[in-house]
Amino acid sequence: MKNTITLSDFPKKINYKNELLAGFTVAMTMIPESLSFAILAGLSPLTGLYAAFMMGLVTAVFGGRPGMVSGGAGATIVVLIALIQSHGIEYLFATVALAGILQMLVGIFKLGKFVRLIPQPVMYGFLNGLAIIIFMAQIEQFKITDSTGATSWLQGTSLYIMGALTALTIAIVYFFPKLTKAVPASLIAIMVVFAIVLGFHINTKTVADIAHISGSLPVFHIPQVPFSLETLQIIFPYAMIMAGVGLIESLLTLSMVDEITNSKGNTNKESIAQGLANVTNGFFGGMGGCAMVAQTLVNLNAGSRARLSGIIASLMILMIILFGAPVIEKIPMAALVGVMMMVAISTFQWVSIRIVNKMPKSDIFIGITVALITVILHNLALAVLIGVIISALVFAWDNAKRIRAKKHTDEHGIKHYEISGPLFFGSVTAFADKFDPMNDPEEIVVDFKESRIVDMSAIDALDKLSKRYKQMNKTVYLRHLSEDCRKMLKNAEAVVEVNIQEDPTYKVMPER
Repeated sequence: MKNTITLSDFPKKINYKNELLAGFTVAMTMIPESLSFAILAGLSPLTGLYAAFMMGLVTAVFGGRPGMVSGGAGATIVVLIALIQSHGIEYLFATVALAGILQMLVGIFKLGKFVRLIPQPVMYGFLNGLAIIIFMAQIEQFKITDSTGATSWLQGTSLYIMGALTALTIAIVYFFPKLTKAVPASLIAIMVVFAIVLGFHINTKTVADIAHISGSLPVFHIPQVPFSLETLQIIFPYAMIMAGVGLIESLLTLSMVDEITNSKGNTNKESIAQGLANVTNGFFGGMGGCAMVAQTLVNLNAGSRARLSGIIASLMILMIILFGAPVIEKIPMAALVGVMMMVAISTFQWVSIRIVNKMPKSDIFIGITVALITVILHNLALAVLIGVIISALVFAWDNAKRIRAKKHTDEHGIKHYEISGPLFFGSVTAFADKFDPMNDPEEIVVDFKESRIVDMSAIDALDKLSKRYKQMNKTVYLRHLSEDCRKMLKNAEAVVEVNIQEDPTYKVMPER
């Protein structure tokens, strides 16, 4: 599969009006999120805006899914907060670049399809945990830092004003879509709160109280970290986590866009584009990122189906960095906090609570476990990995109990064991218990018409079974093996001893 852009990647007819309006809308909604996530991580807001610009532009041009929007997302920066606090921003840039390289390798080796292996309960837990992290981070904005560096909660009038403006923002974001969806509610909320604060000269916390965002074009910058094995040992685990979280978020968003647009994206191409965008971030001062679900939905709802809206959104963010800083710095933090609280509320999978009494107990346990790990450790990739492992073990346990053996002896005195259910590491013990070498006749047939040999543990179990009968001068024949099972046994014939019985009347549908 080629990784270059072709004409087929673009719609035959582009609606330029829709693309322009969608790009403008996406830019306005991405700015508060990028600023908030950067501030959450203790970074300059400019670092978040650079990420929004570079992630959006590179993935819009080179990505595998027209219509999808990427930027400085919280899912990826959250996992790097501990590294930033312990080693500083230069290690962040090095980690983001390395994560990008790992993501590109996933695309190059065509491993993007493995995102399908993430079970739904794991995704529920992942998104619910992420929502809680984002929400709790906004509570921190109700603190203020004094000249000595000590932090304390806002009190008195300052607290009431911050709370009231935040509540107003949440109310606008919630109720405005009931009037119209032509303009993003978060954009309207920020503009209304902004106007109230300026019009009534309200003294409240603004972006300028956190950092100044006036900047120039991103400048090439090699991360100032020691080029050593020790540095690699520090950043590699974080890079792995960021690469995994970024790809999970991006490829799941890609699948969502596929369903909405009834078209097919290229997961491997998107992996390469995400990696290239993060490498660019690492060398040009951005905090990195991945696909952004909310902005992607805003883009699609605005009518975009091509790459143009993403390019326009990215260039507009750059214009704001170059010329719009004096305005952006006056945005009240209460407006950003309200927007992010609503992002957290919309990210939380409320359906997982409504259907909890209809889900298997194992799925409930998995979802809660993933959410707790996400919240407690702030390690989204580890949470997903543990969730996948638990899901796999539950699946293996359930299937291990399903192996059965029907027994009968034919007119020639040969005993047949008709196996049903997969033979794999989880079921080999139950499989072995089905046989009675002491009392069985001299010949037995193990029929795999309703079963499959799955792994090396299964092959080893067959070898041991054959040897148990051979010690009593009895013979075991394997019948009705599928082509893939025959191939596995042939590859292991140097270490296993089995007898395969041919049956010309039996046909196996070829693997596809």
